[in-house]
Amino acid sequence: MRGAMFITKHMGKSSSTYTGKQIIVLEGLDPVRKRPAMYIGTTSQAGVHHCLNEIIDNSIDEALAGFATNVWVTIHKDQSITVRDDGRGIPVDKVPKYKASALEIVMTKLHAGGKFDGKAYKISGGLHGVGASVVNALSEFMRVEVHRDNHTHMQEYARGIPQSPVKETGKAHDTGTIVTFLPDAQIFKEGISLNFSSVKKQVRDRAYLIAKLAFHLYDERSEEVAHYYFDGGITSLVRALNRNKTTLHDPIFIIKTEGDLSAEVCIQYNDGFSETTESYVNVIHTVEGGTHLTGFRMALTRAINDYAKKIAGGKNGDDSIVGDDTREGLTAIVYIKMPSQILQFEGQAKGKLGNSEVQPFVASAVKEGLDTYFEENPSDARRILEKVYLASKARLAAKAAKDAIIRKGALEGASLPGKLADCQEKDPQVSELFIVEGDSAGGSAKQGRDRKFQAILPLRGKILNTERARLDKIVEFEELKALIIALGMGIGESTNADKLRYHRVIIMTDADVDGEHIMTLLLTFFYRHLPYIVEKGHLYVAQPPLYKISYGKVFHYAYSDEERNQIMGQQAKTIKFSPIVQRYKGLGEMNPDQLWETTMNPKNRVLRQVMIEDTAAADQVFSMLMGNEVPPRKRFIQTHAKSATLDI
Repeated sequence: MRGAMFITKHMGKSSSTYTGKQIIVLEGLDPVRKRPAMYIGTTSQAGVHHCLNEIIDNSIDEALAGFATNVWVTIHKDQSITVRDDGRGIPVDKVPKYKASALEIVMTKLHAGGKFDGKAYKISGGLHGVGASVVNALSEFMRVEVHRDNHTHMQEYARGIPQSPVKETGKAHDTGTIVTFLPDAQIFKEGISLNFSSVKKQVRDRAYLIAKLAFHLYDERSEEVAHYYFDGGITSLVRALNRNKTTLHDPIFIIKTEGDLSAEVCIQYNDGFSETTESYVNVIHTVEGGTHLTGFRMALTRAINDYAKKIAGGKNGDDSIVGDDTREGLTAIVYIKMPSQILQFEGQAKGKLGNSEVQPFVASAVKEGLDTYFEENPSDARRILEKVYLASKARLAAKAAKDAIIRKGALEGASLPGKLADCQEKDPQVSELFIVEGDSAGGSAKQGRDRKFQAILPLRGKILNTERARLDKIVEFEELKALIIALGMGIGESTNADKLRYHRVIIMTDADVDGEHIMTLLLTFFYRHLPYIVEKGHLYVAQPPLYKISYGKVFHYAYSDEERNQIMGQQAKTIKFSPIVQRYKGLGEMNPDQLWETTMNPKNRVLRQVMIEDTAAADQVFSMLMGNEVPPRKRFIQTHAKSATLDI
């Protein structure tokens, strides 16, 4: 009956009348401002970085077309950004159909630009021709200055609306385009301030892809400067990714062009266990891979198997090499250049290449290139093959160890570990698992938790460093085996993400050196062996308070030195006697009620979500801190010793 009442209430005359008067056409750039996330993915600060990328990519397109050799990026003190290149400059002559300057058309109309017919730009990062105009629409202010044909022209805009016609402003002795824009705080409500470290990362990646294009970055806010120029292109990138690792051979560079398609692939193996493979199309980082990455992996496995059979006299041992074996310790870049008008992506964010014709093209290029390289460099080929055989043996050993455990019913979840205090809730989306350091803290956490949705798993001592541990060693290590069983999704090739029992996995360790070390060991385990949990945002680090500040019966908790000083400064104005300050060295020092109120209660607690912003940087950090190479770790410690802090 309530449902019927609800429907009746919304079926009055005003809502049933549907005429042409109700049809609204959003003109010009209005749709961008109405639905900005449709065009740039997000209106968070990441959206501001996306806007900068769009403008930089226009300059890069000039370089890909062979006309620009420099790009300058300046972040001003008022948070506006200027991007300048020495390309041809945006045309300023009138477009007959619209009776307006080409510059104005490009900057104010969606799907307008020189990238659609493949003549002005054969290759570009842009697909839909919306980049510059979208950034214009989402900017409080924009000014574009064009240098070409010995003249300078300029036009200014306010939230995408031209403030005057394009006008000639003087003589020019160079060529290029200068774009200055201020992201609109009405759109980007989380803030418009760019993170210079993120900008450097964005630009550095592009500099690796386009050999001999120089980038010059200036941050007027901090007076920081950075320059990027790489002669070697993606070979330089592979060397950088393997900087802290022991490599087995020099980078293998493969290039092939066929019609409008061009492929560059660089491969280098190291003695580690993890894979770092990144793929790009034009200047776009395809984080989800696509047909080019599929073609590469197919060819890599086939080429190594063929070479193994060749040197074994037509036999490939026990014929056990699979794709996973060929990717252990692999660092690779797959870079495709193709006409932008035939580019197909899956999804709005351009994260996955969908062109089916690219897969056989890349597979052919990589297979031919590796066959030739193995033939000409037999010692390198044998080192790679030895590495792959070792990975194959380890995989089989891990499978045997894992199967033995599964036969006992452990990893299948037939019996959860006895130390796990599980929650009552069975819905993973609302269930939480606290991984707690030590039995003492585990006891407090078990008593203080909300049993409905919070599970507790105490770990005893420091766990295995899994940076250089294979699966068979991991599943034999008792504390990690208990964690794997508790999570329920398995590990290795039998991982089933749908069986993950908790969508919040929270590391809760003491705020001391040992606690930090245990947290790092756990982060290494998740990053290297259960990356799904990190990539999907399921991993968190709890932040317990560092101090309890007591004024008689009144007390406050502080989570940092700054917060402690602030609390004491505020209280000093009203309370005349000195406080008692307790520095918590471990979670076990708090009683269950305190632990719940400060660290576990969703209303009060502070959780830090663990995310991967820069895959390459994360890989390097784990290799440096947790790997076997001592010199890089020693340099890092010496460099950062004075800035080290235990405050979380």
